[in-house]
Amino acid sequence: MGHSHSGHHHSHAHPDLKGRNLIISILLNIVITVAQVIGGVLSGSLSLLSDALHNFSDVLSLIISYVATVLSKKEASTNKTFGYKRAEIIAAFVNAASLIIVAVILIKEAVERFFNPQEIASGLVIWLSLIAIAGNGFSVLLLKKDANSNMNMKSAYLHLLTDMMASVAVFIGGLLMLYFKWYWVDPVLTLAIAIYLIYMGYDLLKDATRVLMLFTPNSIQVQHIVEAIKKIETVKNVHHVHIWQLNEDEVHLEAHIDFTEDIRLSQFDVILEEIEEELYHNHGINHVNIQPEFGKCDNKEVIVQD
Repeated sequence: MGHSHSGHHHSHAHPDLKGRNLIISILLNIVITVAQVIGGVLSGSLSLLSDALHNFSDVLSLIISYVATVLSKKEASTNKTFGYKRAEIIAAFVNAASLIIVAVILIKEAVERFFNPQEIASGLVIWLSLIAIAGNGFSVLLLKKDANSNMNMKSAYLHLLTDMMASVAVFIGGLLMLYFKWYWVDPVLTLAIAIYLIYMGYDLLKDATRVLMLFTPNSIQVQHIVEAIKKIETVKNVHHVHIWQLNEDEVHLEAHIDFTEDIRLSQFDVILEEIEEELYHNHGINHVNIQPEFGKCDNKEVIVQD
């Protein structure tokens, strides 16, 4: 069986920097959460308490992201041959799911409060939301760069971004309550924050689920790959194809290739090299595992079945 790690690697953000940025964000969010819980209880503001709940979920999600970042760097071993490369995908899945759970809790609270509005100490709400905007804004800037290339960092970044927007909404609500006594604004804002959380969390949950379920990445067309390989001389058929994403950086392909003639092993190596180049440069697949066959009596029609 021919197997290859193509020596193509993507450039990463420095992992230690990623970890450091997460730790700073965790500490900032713990401070914000404590301040908002105290403020929410003192002022009677549900939107402030809902923001605190969201912030607390941020702290948990950032800790999960940090642990996953550390784990993903651990070496593989004989009983963990892939190491912990999936840790960050699991973290993204857990974080996305928690965003949606937090949102459902907020919707329930907001609906109850909407039919029973209460007077709120809006001055406190305004000051605490400003502190939260500053803290979360700083955290968002720290994680933004890594969020584009890493699902785990994106999940942490989304938690913080939605939290910053929630704090902006709470701030605006505080001003409206202070000057116009519109106390119904508080549950309406809570509801808006919750709906946005579901919207953001769902996409990420879907992406993480696809990777965990070993689905073929959206950008890859199996049929195109089969056709490209079949164009190579002496290749008769390509079947039993599996394509999956291990983590953010690795896409694996395994397949059986039926040859028209009984080629030598050295010829197979040349063909394997050609297949790897084609798959890496045109389809973004960087781990290739090919089983060569000649005159074997299995079903050559089945492209993607075991």
